[in-house]
Amino acid sequence: MKTFLPQVKDIERNWYVVDAKDQILGRMATRIASHLMGKEKSIYTDFLDTGDFVVVVNIDKIKLSGKKREEKFYYSHSGYPGGLKQVSVARMMEKNPGQVIKHAVKGMLPKNKLGSQMLKRLKVYTGPEHPHSAQKPQNLAF
Repeated sequence: MKTFLPQVKDIERNWYVVDAKDQILGRMATRIASHLMGKEKSIYTDFLDTGDFVVVVNIDKIKLSGKKREEKFYYSHSGYPGGLKQVSVARMMEKNPGQVIKHAVKGMLPKNKLGSQMLKRLKVYTGPEHPHSAQKPQNLAF
């Protein structure tokens, strides 16, 4: 008996729409990451990209548990002395709410070229409309 190994031509990518209104960020990000990796499919293989496309709408209405909106910070460093920058989640939500979701999902994907490839299939939009209606996406309920 041989082990089944999916070929690239066998991979079928579906489109899913997630409404982020009143969703908790971390719980939603884990489900999105699972669909981007393809773990919901029976042909999942960890070294192949078998995931689907995920469109997230209404990202400006997302919830965070506890006091994370004021107390959680995102850090970046320029590499120079004194080059540490920090931005709170509240400031990031005002400035670019899509980065908050992308950052959460990116942390749950593999840290290699495959993870970067998976993250490209995540589309985020602030309003309820998106330009991917031609792909006939399915609603993904959490």
